[in-house]
Amino acid sequence: MEILMCVAVGILFAVAVFLILSRSLLRIVLGMSILTHGVHLLLITMSRLKTGAPPLLGEQAERYVDPLPQALILTSIVINFGLTAFFFVLSYRSYLKLKTDDMEEVRGRPYE
Repeated sequence: MEILMCVAVGILFAVAVFLILSRSLLRIVLGMSILTHGVHLLLITMSRLKTGAPPLLGEQAERYVDPLPQALILTSIVINFGLTAFFFVLSYRSYLKLKTDDMEEVRGRPYE
């Protein structure tokens, strides 16, 4: 199962890097969001995938799942949602002011 998750993380990272390196501001924002989802999957994979065991309920438990990575990922999802909403509003306001979302034109250098 870990191999499948590692492949999924690699695909998400590749798609995110492709989108971040594009010219469109909307694609850059979506690439950043996909990159954070890839990091979430990477963290959950690194904390070892365990099924059928509850979080640590006592010292006598023979099998348990560490709840700390899940709590960190849940916090990161909330922060990612807020940042993505902020970036969408920022890119929309930029589009209204500059009438373009092409990053080369935003920088002031028209592309050939």
